[in-house]
Amino acid sequence: MSTAKSPATTSERTAYLVLGMHRSGTSAVTQVLALAGASLPENVMAGDEHNAKGYFEPWKIALFNDGRLRAGGAAWDDIFAFPYRPLSLKAERTWLNRAEALFEEEYGEVRYPLLKDPRVTVLMPFWRTALTELEVGARCVIPVRHPLAVAGSLARRNGFAPEKSVLIWSAYMLAAEAYTRDLPRAFVSYDGLLKDWRAEVARIEAAHGAPLPKMTEAAGKAIDRFLTPELRHNEQAGGLKDLGWAGALAGQVLSWFETASAGAAPGPAPLDKAARELAKRGQDIGVLVSPATRDLDAARAELLEVRQRLAYEEGQRQRLQAEVDALRRDAAEASARLDSILADG
Repeated sequence: MSTAKSPATTSERTAYLVLGMHRSGTSAVTQVLALAGASLPENVMAGDEHNAKGYFEPWKIALFNDGRLRAGGAAWDDIFAFPYRPLSLKAERTWLNRAEALFEEEYGEVRYPLLKDPRVTVLMPFWRTALTELEVGARCVIPVRHPLAVAGSLARRNGFAPEKSVLIWSAYMLAAEAYTRDLPRAFVSYDGLLKDWRAEVARIEAAHGAPLPKMTEAAGKAIDRFLTPELRHNEQAGGLKDLGWAGALAGQVLSWFETASAGAAPGPAPLDKAARELAKRGQDIGVLVSPATRDLDAARAELLEVRQRLAYEEGQRQRLQAEVDALRRDAAEASARLDSILADG
């Protein structure tokens, strides 16, 4: 699928896309952008023991993306989900229609939609087409975190071996870079964000050639309260060199992104080389890895959907209960005033 007709940033509406690997700081970056004026979706994934402050991603779109990945024989944790796997024209059209309807359902007519779901990274050619057809521009923010820190988080949450985690990280980061070369994009150091978020925000605005929608003094104070020390966890241990060819490939990718997040503009040749190596490995073992990953993801997705729907329904119940309680208080106060008037009469 071609991405040549990407919407320009001069579109009346412009989406902020947070791209990159799961557990790499995408949630923290997303909340910073939200506090600075970009608009979160209607149905946001609830926090849990792995991310108490919340994921800030649209769970309905995440489930949709899981389905689209499976339709192409992949899954979010498939080492070989990059490069993108297009479907037949008819099937792709059906999925695009669904994606566009879901995007409008989640964001309405907001000026600056904020879309964070790491799966969008490996589905970027698909989502770029959807945004183009919706006449929505795109500005990208790509957090950069050491792959071993990501691996530590995935080991705790998913039980993944470090070799698998750093390869998935590599695939996502390769996709994030390859699919955004002609878009405004900012590479943000996760550690730098926690140390000096104002410098990273300035880097984002400079890279986009535009200020964040509402980077006010009040927004700055809210970001200060949000970026607390407990966000720094799962620090890397050991070295990538201990992980064989997987670690060597991740090291090549990491070197490029560390340079980019420091403000330089390295050429794409090292990443293209790493992408070719990953593709070669995919030819050798992808036929064994991808189907098993896809089938496991189908079971996971069903469980996630049940969980998110229960969380959504519980939130709705709590909101309705709060409204009922408020009405009861108002009624009690009105009754007390009436009794007082009658007593005085």
